[in-house]
Formats: sequence, structure tokens, C-alpha cells
Amino acid sequence: MAKVKIRQIRSNIKTNPHQRKTLEALGLSKIGSTVEREDGPQLQGQLRIVSHLVEVEGS
Repeated sequence: MAKVKIRQIRSNIKTNPHQRKTLEALGLSKIGSTVEREDGPQLQGQLRIVSHLVEVEGS
């Protein structure tokens, strides 16, 4: 499967706990942090939840 780069561009302050847990599960903790993940349906669902907080490359 294809690799996807995910970068956090906005803070998780004043977000609901579900969105905070999703960012934590993705491995993001600070603005500017980047992770690389395998693309799949589960990842797409997580990205849909935090789409306003992250920037995605390669999808």
C-alpha cells in the first residue's frame, strides 16, 4: 500500500477528547510533528476526524 505523510498544523487545544485521542493514536503530539503511515480504510477514517488539524501528503 501507499505511504502517507501526516503533519499536524493546528493545536489540539479546545478540541473534543475523541479528536485528541485520534491525534495521539496517529503519533502526533505537537504542531509541526510529522509521521508516515500506510494508507488504508482505518487511516482514512482517522484522518476524516482530524482533517482540520492535519495536512496530508501522498493520498
